[in-house]
Amino acid sequence: MIRFNSDYTEGAHPEILRMLEETNYQQTDGYGTDEWCEKARNLIREACECPGADVHFLVGGTQTNATVIAAVLRPYEGAISADTGHINVHETGAIEHTGHKVLALPSKDGKISADQVRDCLKEHFASPAFEHTVRPGIVYISYPTEYGTIYTRDELSSLHDVCREYGIPLFIDGARLGYGLACSECDITLPDLAKLSDIFYIGGTKVGALFGEAVVVPDPSKLPNFRYMIKQGGGLLAKGRLLGIQFTALFTDDLYMKVSRHAIAQSDRIRSALNELGFRIYIDSPTNQQFFVVRKDKFDELTKEFALDLNCFLDDEDVVARACTSWATKEENVDLFISALNKLT
Repeated sequence: MIRFNSDYTEGAHPEILRMLEETNYQQTDGYGTDEWCEKARNLIREACECPGADVHFLVGGTQTNATVIAAVLRPYEGAISADTGHINVHETGAIEHTGHKVLALPSKDGKISADQVRDCLKEHFASPAFEHTVRPGIVYISYPTEYGTIYTRDELSSLHDVCREYGIPLFIDGARLGYGLACSECDITLPDLAKLSDIFYIGGTKVGALFGEAVVVPDPSKLPNFRYMIKQGGGLLAKGRLLGIQFTALFTDDLYMKVSRHAIAQSDRIRSALNELGFRIYIDSPTNQQFFVVRKDKFDELTKEFALDLNCFLDDEDVVARACTSWATKEENVDLFISALNKLT
């Protein structure tokens, strides 16, 4: 079985494994206070052009989202999100489990707009019953979104301005951040993210690491005492150096962007083939996820050899399939997949 159903089916980039092996017998302090974590923090600060940023390492995306949001919000507050946002549909109520509500807004191609957020906030504070409803306390978006789409610099700037206007933080889920930054339509950089958000994270789990996400807080006052929350939530890894080593490898010699560009190149090949073969594209994604419409019987035929994600049923005959590439996707496997798509037409 050749897998295109997710971007974390493989282990880790060989350079990460090499560094882990070479440092295996080193003795270091625990809980992220070691020299490897500090080196990774400094590399990330340099990449973000934000020397005063706090950088925290957690193990996975859901844990990171829940910990950050719980740390920011008061008990009576909730998180504004797209209705398709990961915290709303794919985290088993992790945010609600922390005692907070997800305030979902209708999305277009996985994105929400500054106008929607402004209307949501304006409506809340204009209501005479505002104290009887959940107060919006943070805006959550993903880059890329769950549909592989990305926010433009202007869209991010507008969202950031609304958050500033109402005094709430903008939090960006970057589980697939590398794949967004590496795509041809991207017009932002890591330093831009550090200026246009209050908290964001750099995903490692889906972008070459065994596991791990790096939370970047450009202004540490926006997330005070965060290590207490990480520990309380079970996220303060005793062998924290395992995270530091991995992010040191990813942020040495531009490895993070190199592996991300590889995934985009393979995804672009699949997108081109889908277009040339006349498949209906469900969402126009420039990143590593491609969504296309196929008959259910053809999907079943295709998935005898290739693992794909069944995104949704369109009707009795058609489904939306997702093909996902990663840092480790082999060119020859993409060749085989394109050949199989040819046979379906």
